[in-house]
Amino acid sequence: MNNSARDVVITGIGITSCHGVGRDVHTALLKAPQAPAAVVDTDRFAPYPVHPLPDIDWSDQIPRRGDQRQMENWQRLGVFTAGLALDDAGLKDDAEACGAMDMIVAAGGGERDIDVDTLIVNEAVKRNDRDVLLNEKLTTELRPTLFLAQLSNLLAGNISIVHKVTGSSKTFMGEEGAGVSAVHTAFERIRAGQAARALVGGSYNAERPDMHLVFEGVQALAQGQWQPLWSREEPGGIITGSASAFLVLEARSAAQARGAPIYATIRAVEGDRGAREEGKLERRLDALSERVGADDNSDLLILSGSSGMLDITRREKAYIQGKWPAATLRGYSGLTGHTMETQFPLGIALAALALDSGAAIARFDAANEAEMTAPAARALVTALGFVYAEGLAVLERGQP
Repeated sequence: MNNSARDVVITGIGITSCHGVGRDVHTALLKAPQAPAAVVDTDRFAPYPVHPLPDIDWSDQIPRRGDQRQMENWQRLGVFTAGLALDDAGLKDDAEACGAMDMIVAAGGGERDIDVDTLIVNEAVKRNDRDVLLNEKLTTELRPTLFLAQLSNLLAGNISIVHKVTGSSKTFMGEEGAGVSAVHTAFERIRAGQAARALVGGSYNAERPDMHLVFEGVQALAQGQWQPLWSREEPGGIITGSASAFLVLEARSAAQARGAPIYATIRAVEGDRGAREEGKLERRLDALSERVGADDNSDLLILSGSSGMLDITRREKAYIQGKWPAATLRGYSGLTGHTMETQFPLGIALAALALDSGAAIARFDAANEAEMTAPAARALVTALGFVYAEGLAVLERGQP
């Protein structure tokens, strides 16, 4: 495909997962001759396995202790990783560029008061007027300062404070769909000439009992020992992971004007949501696939962000293998855990690193993924929400 000045290219990648911190760690992971051993904690939140945070020196990207103290881990993680992306793009100390840069963030709710949640659950067992109980406890037990400190858009606010990214700012909520919307919005703004560059991404802290309560409320979590993504047996479920990914996206003309290396070109981003029964999901994926223009070819790498929920995961795998039988499939949730709002930007970051480094990625699930015999020229990234929302993105190698 011919390049143009308005192409959207990736010039900075910040990434943190259970495997470590930064671009180099994750590039080595993708290029390793064998897939790494799973990094999973099965004890702290038993019976729910979790891919935990690595050791992080927050001061590397958040130098002021006061800034660190007033954030919870999901915010620290996002601010830290956003700094990695700006450093990687060579823009961290460019006040003019950061001052004009769009920032689009995918974020969930803030970390909750576990004691209050536990009190409400325990009291609800004893009473039938649970609506009255809820109002009583919310008006007498919650600390307003805790709530205000955990608003979702404060991740973007803290990135602005710490890294001086002060252009327009948007925050999307809504699990996997938030990540799709964030990347899609940044992509379209740059392609339309409404912005020269954007910082886009999200963060997710899986080491939260309150989130385990939420997801297990709909019986979404895997229990017991870790299993590879495609090999999960009944009843299946999500193994969450603490991770963050931020990308610096630029118009090709802006990147070339400052001589910035390019990891990959994003050719298309599309998202949708709707009912999934009676083949409606597959029909919607057909429409998304048509719009992103992903042709079946042996040089196509597909990085699936499938959640591990049994029905939707099996349907996605069957769809991919039927639609792109010559492509190489890798389920990256088996590597990093499922990261909710971060899932789509994380997949795009991994795809860009794989394309740029020429990685022939080892199988993450040896029983269900084929060998990759040569580096990919293009990548298709998927993120199908465990309940709603679908997203696809197509990337190509960044340099001619």
